[in-house]
Amino acid sequence: QLQLVESGGGLVQPGGSLRLSCAASGFTLDYYTIGWFRQAPGKEREGVSCIGYNGVDKNYADSVKGRFTISRDNPKNTVYLQMNSLKPEDTAVYYCARQYIGLRLDCSTAGEYTYWGQGTQVTVSS
Repeated sequence: QLQLVESGGGLVQPGGSLRLSCAASGFTLDYYTIGWFRQAPGKEREGVSCIGYNGVDKNYADSVKGRFTISRDNPKNTVYLQMNSLKPEDTAVYYCARQYIGLRLDCSTAGEYTYWGQGTQVTVSS
């Protein structure tokens, strides 16, 4: 079964850090761009970051630039999102997904992604 599974979410105080993981099963991540999206209650799903198959091409939403870092470990078939200096407005369910192959790197268009994971809750609160 082809799927992505997120983990690493939790409750953290403002200014704290979390590292999310996105593990693939049933396929290898080597050839795909992987994106992280998030959805807060009452808001639309928004793109957070994405990383190209080569691990070099990366993009970030303006709201997380300088605070979040995306990386991938292809031998482990896993993509990570290191989140530092977390703010209450980062509170959301975070999802990872696989971009359809052959598309240019795009972190914002959810419709270009498939094999969405079940999500992991991140709550930033004192």
